[in-house]
Amino acid sequence: MSRSAHPAGPRHADVLPEGHYSAPPADLNALDPKVWARTVARGADGVVTVGGVDVKTLAEQHGTPAYVLDESDFRARARAWRDAFGTDADVFYAGKAFLSRAVVRWLHEEGLNLDVCSGGELTTALSAGMPAERIAFHGNNKSVAEIRRAVEAGVGRIVLDSFQEIVRVAHIAQELGTRQRVQIRITVGVEAHTHEFIATAHEDQKFGIPLAGGQAAEAVRRALQLDGLDVIGIHSHIGSQIFDMSGFEVAAHRVVGLLKDIRDEHGVELPEIDLGGGLGIAYTSDDDPREPHEIAKALTEIVTRECEAAKLRTPRISVEPGRAIVGPTAFTLYEVGTIKPLDGLRTYVSVDGGMSDNIRTALYDAEYSVALVSRASDAEPMLARVVGKHCESGDIVVKDAFLPTDLAPGDLIAVPATGAYCRSMASNYNHVLRPPVVAVRDGVSREIVRRETEEDLLRLDVG
Repeated sequence: MSRSAHPAGPRHADVLPEGHYSAPPADLNALDPKVWARTVARGADGVVTVGGVDVKTLAEQHGTPAYVLDESDFRARARAWRDAFGTDADVFYAGKAFLSRAVVRWLHEEGLNLDVCSGGELTTALSAGMPAERIAFHGNNKSVAEIRRAVEAGVGRIVLDSFQEIVRVAHIAQELGTRQRVQIRITVGVEAHTHEFIATAHEDQKFGIPLAGGQAAEAVRRALQLDGLDVIGIHSHIGSQIFDMSGFEVAAHRVVGLLKDIRDEHGVELPEIDLGGGLGIAYTSDDDPREPHEIAKALTEIVTRECEAAKLRTPRISVEPGRAIVGPTAFTLYEVGTIKPLDGLRTYVSVDGGMSDNIRTALYDAEYSVALVSRASDAEPMLARVVGKHCESGDIVVKDAFLPTDLAPGDLIAVPATGAYCRSMASNYNHVLRPPVVAVRDGVSREIVRRETEEDLLRLDVG
């Protein structure tokens, strides 16, 4: 394949238009370990490998686009969270980030619990052998059928999200002759420093029961009176992609205040507190996430201090990392299709995927990194915008990044940190087929979620 240099957009930082980027990196071939899975490396031939398999081989065997997941990295991150919190706390992997039966088996083997938020996620978890007692069931509008399935299966906890749900779960549990363990999700009025669509603890949003105005206290009051419920604790989740621990400190203070009020009114000290997830990962080199042991130490100290001040026994803590485990472990592999320089602006690089496999850029204004991975290049950097193949001007994968000026059709580029939410939120927009998820470990690759086919599309179209 010939690689002729294409007329490029701006090449130097002092003539670049305003946008979401830093100055060109000193070395376009370097791979920042903060944003790439742990076994990713560039070989002596310039080709990037993951888990001992090079990206050219992956493209030949599995096609592009493809989500490529480093299984060893996933397992290592799961263990790191488990070990950081130890035996006195519970770690629930948030299945909404990415869920498949293979992932469920990995979680089971590494000793993590699982958080699901739909009947489909519950079915996936149970079908892959996750013990029901290690499953938590979330959701702001669980159907009666979903609740019944969860109670019948014996899930370890259902997180109650409304006054109506308190009654529904209690009624179903009584019908089935059991007592269902529940937590009550409250909104604590914390404005997390994140995008407004993924901030979940301020009052003006759909999740939880507000602490303000005594609503959360009333929810606890009602739940404690119902025979079908075993109220084990309070749940709080302040948002997603958060780096600042101050929000968790305020949330813990308010949750512990509610626990104290419950003790004083009902003579009951609830044994558990769930602080949710939402800890951020590095999508670009500018991001600086915390390690699990730092997070565990900070959260444990916050809860312990607040409980000591309230003269409460310290409850068992639960956390729900999802993105923090799977996000950094995968990248999306694309093939370059067309290259379109816009003089004085940037160069548009079109790939064979787009917003159907990564909606986060369009939805959350998310920022990503990108690299040429099928070879090395000593060419000058050009400001590029990586876009997809969809009939939508907002079909952007990476808004602004630097790629080499000799980039050519047929090259493989990869976007790191796409393990979380990209496959989960993937669609068939323009009837584009959803990519496979390819797990790589010890020199072997395998599809844990296969690529969709046109037959899959037509199978649902009953005409």
